[in-house]
Amino acid sequence: MSHAEDHEGTRRDFLYYATAGAGAVATGAAVWPLVNQMNPSADVRALSSIRVDVSGVEVGSQLTVKWLGKPVFIRRRTEEEIAAARAVSLDDLTIDKGAQNANKPGADALDQNRTLDEAGEWLVMIGVCTHLGCVPIGNGSGEFGGWFCPCHGSHYDAAGRIRKGPAPRNLDVPVAEFVDETTIKLG
Repeated sequence: MSHAEDHEGTRRDFLYYATAGAGAVATGAAVWPLVNQMNPSADVRALSSIRVDVSGVEVGSQLTVKWLGKPVFIRRRTEEEIAAARAVSLDDLTIDKGAQNANKPGADALDQNRTLDEAGEWLVMIGVCTHLGCVPIGNGSGEFGGWFCPCHGSHYDAAGRIRKGPAPRNLDVPVAEFVDETTIKLG
């Protein structure tokens, strides 16, 4: 076996590896745009989380913001509203006993499991009736001092829990947190 034949196999192996590597790079370059086009666009990513300034929300009032195309109720509850909501036991909740809180999965529907803060002053909920998607009327409407859906008559209490009507579950609580004393981040 000559010295030239020894290098022949090495050259051939190099060509195989170089061709395979170039093919892999070309395939990746062709496939990447197809995969990347399935990612959400920049405008969708920008709306996936928003910050809401709540410094102007007075005790006993509510702010409604639009997030992901849905209204979100941000309510600063009074001491009376907090006391009324905390006085409700799970036995009083006949329709839905789950918190429906994305921040506390699997929690029961006690008031402290639905509020944003420990004191219970801040309540953040998606303002869409869980029956057929209407927007409930707030500020103490309905029989339980919370929200009333005018479309089909669902009544929610001061913690957004369904108490009467066709709605199958409590108003949903989105992922939310305080980033400072006056700013809530949704999403």
